[in-house]
Amino acid sequence: MIHTLIVALALQNAPEVPVSLANGLKVGEVGHDSAVVWSRRTKVVTRDFAASDRGQLQLTWWPLDSPGEPRTSPWVDVDSRTDSVHKFRLEGLVPGTRYGLEVRTRDSAEEDVQALTGSFGTAPAQDDPAEVRFTVVTGQDFHRRDAGNRGHRIYSSMAALRPDFFVHTGDVVYYDKPNPDARDVGTARLHWHRMYRLEFQRRFHREVPAYFLKDDHDTLKNDCWPGQKHGGLSFQRGVELFREQTPSGDLPYRRARWGKHLEVWFLEGREFRSSNREPDGPEKTILGEEQWAWLTETLEASDATFRVVVSATPIVGPDRSNKKDNHANAAFAHEGGRLRRWLASQERALVVCGDRHWQYTSADPETGLREFSCGPTTDAHAGGFSEKQRTEAHRYLAVRGGFLSVSVETAGGSASPRLVMRHHDPRGAVLNEESIAAE
Repeated sequence: MIHTLIVALALQNAPEVPVSLANGLKVGEVGHDSAVVWSRRTKVVTRDFAASDRGQLQLTWWPLDSPGEPRTSPWVDVDSRTDSVHKFRLEGLVPGTRYGLEVRTRDSAEEDVQALTGSFGTAPAQDDPAEVRFTVVTGQDFHRRDAGNRGHRIYSSMAALRPDFFVHTGDVVYYDKPNPDARDVGTARLHWHRMYRLEFQRRFHREVPAYFLKDDHDTLKNDCWPGQKHGGLSFQRGVELFREQTPSGDLPYRRARWGKHLEVWFLEGREFRSSNREPDGPEKTILGEEQWAWLTETLEASDATFRVVVSATPIVGPDRSNKKDNHANAAFAHEGGRLRRWLASQERALVVCGDRHWQYTSADPETGLREFSCGPTTDAHAGGFSEKQRTEAHRYLAVRGGFLSVSVETAGGSASPRLVMRHHDPRGAVLNEESIAAE
């Protein structure tokens, strides 16, 4: 059992990278009473990755404000067939409560246990007028990290804001980039291993729960769709690997309610899409019929003050004219127009997107729908657009890296909250700020 001393001092005194838990832990899919905790048993740490090994994992969790009697899972066997990964599903949690975590691993019942600690907060109850903050990133290239072996600087900058949760809009890793090009399962897993043994990433995910969306590069290859292959790696296997390597739930599209004022929808843009090469028309889709029905039904029924739709790719844009992969492109003009018109008809609804390697805020000239692009994780990854290409749709445009923060702010308990959108550079400085009133 974990005693009071560990509850109080675990985060300060825990070893930074136990050899057998080199990829740390990640908490995902947090609701007001549930969460998923991901961890992976490892054997050795090398310069680029951690090799998996047969063994066991166990999780203990407890509310930090009232340690009491912690809850502990059974020991779970893991092995190389699933990359020694396990996802613990927690139920019966208390809304608006911070929980401590301890993941443990062992070779067998007779051998010493090694442990790693962390924490996370559950979402406030649906009627709680709580202030909430989350951060958003995209385009995380291992070879363009800006803090060397420590990782990507934005994780330290985001942690300083103490976000309630985090959204990765996709391109978490880049399978189809060299050094190495991932054309098989082992090499694809290596991309995840080396990314999440970086110090800044590990530290961040031990404290901040996340929602991960997939995009093309972390599914298979650039602008991919179902049925394709990249060497010996299939699209379907890429989907399975993404679920394996992230603290994901059962559905790739989902929503999360964070108190009275905020609800967030996370769209799935790869699994249900048509081929980019098909002629455009009513049948061509990115979302698919089932996801469309879910989105319209749940968003229209929501009584949240602000409704934020997160898409891995742009819905408004504008994008480059040669692209054919998203709702802002001519290749998906029919569904894109339909989606923009419908979202614009929903009060206090807006879009947050990833994928593009520049930051922007735009308003669709036809419907007025607002979209906020977070930009890539580093300045070295920015490009593909020019600030000279600014259009009438742009309210803000900067070809640089960084992240987006989204905050529900109530000005000391005001009855009229604001949703504040801020673009940050990799060091956390605010580059652009826009406030959206509840009325």
